[in-house]
Amino acid sequence: MKSLGLIGILLLAGCVTTQGAGIRQVALLDGAVVAAAPAGYCIAPGAGQRQADSAVVIMGRCSAAGTAAPAVLTLTVGQAGSAGAMAAGGAALAEYFTSEAGRAALSRSGRAADVQVLAASEVDRAFLVQVRDREAGEYWRGIAGLRGRLVTVTAAGPSDAAPLPAAKGRALVEAALAALRRANAGGAVVADANQTGTGG
Repeated sequence: MKSLGLIGILLLAGCVTTQGAGIRQVALLDGAVVAAAPAGYCIAPGAGQRQADSAVVIMGRCSAAGTAAPAVLTLTVGQAGSAGAMAAGGAALAEYFTSEAGRAALSRSGRAADVQVLAASEVDRAFLVQVRDREAGEYWRGIAGLRGRLVTVTAAGPSDAAPLPAAKGRALVEAALAALRRANAGGAVVADANQTGTGG
């Protein structure tokens, strides 16, 4: 279970974002990975963090007038080689996230007692977990390997007063993971035509 500790490093608390400005894809980490938003959502310019070998990207609805549910998507891309944590398999991941250490890693406060894992399952090469956090509220998180890196996608409502329904949250996480896989398929990373800038 030691490799699962890598996951804990990547489980960042939810962030507040503004609407995107039409950016649907952006190359990260010198082209190692392409961050891609699902339909109806865009990457928020200037939001998130870019470090030498990891990144956090925030996404929101492209337009308030659209049909996409109000939500904040947080994409975390881990260091090269971090996807090895997925090798433990679904059962081991579920065991980790329901443990005290796993719940503490999920918790915004860092306290395991503040988190309840409502559901956990392995779906289409990804691990999905539904969390109820005393401070962050209820949300879905998806975890997968992408180009040798561990990526996590979290979908939550834009505020405590506007929570994201559980079914929509899960569907949005799965759509975001599918968009990431499509954008990173093949050997070369190609920037989207709508890209207005790159990070790290």
